[in-house]
Order: sequence, then structure tokens, then C-alpha cells
Amino acid sequence: MLHIVNKSPSQSRTLDSCLRLAQDGSAVLLIEDGVYAATKGNADAAALHAACGRLQVYALQPDCDARAVTAMLAEGITLVDYGGFVDLVAQRSTTHSWL
Repeated sequence: MLHIVNKSPSQSRTLDSCLRLAQDGSAVLLIEDGVYAATKGNADAAALHAACGRLQVYALQPDCDARAVTAMLAEGITLVDYGGFVDLVAQRSTTHSWL
């Protein structure tokens, strides 16, 4: 399954719910303000880093670039462009957007 999170961790607790419920081997894609969760030193960095051991975690590079956080990404986060976003959706049988 591909889980898509678009809310900042300071705005919503959807990332916490996503990480708690996502099954091992699932992928998490952070988009829009959700990319703030992928930065070093934020309150959710430890939980996201721990999840990288059992989940594939991605961040949408155009959204990181637009928010000037690309250089601050935490270890274990893979950047993808829009083509990579499409590939992730095509590779997974189901997608869940956390609103």
C-alpha cells in the first residue's frame, strides 16, 4: 500500500496515525506541507526515522524545493519527482491519502 500524507506534523496528527497503522513493507509519500516531517530536528523526526526500518519513506522533491527544505532532509528519506510519484502509485495495488 502507498500512504500519502500532505499535512504538516505541526498542523495535524495524520502522520502519527499513518505510521502506527501502516503495515511493514508499505510506502509513505510525503507531499505538500507533509514534507516538513522529513526534515532533521523536527518533533516527528525520531518516529519517521524509526519507521524507515520497516517502511519505504519518500518525499516529493518539488514540494521540498518549494518549501526550501530539500537540504534539511533526514536520513532514510528518498526524494522523488512527479514521475516517481506516478511510479509509486502504479507499483502499489492500493493508495490511501491521509487527510
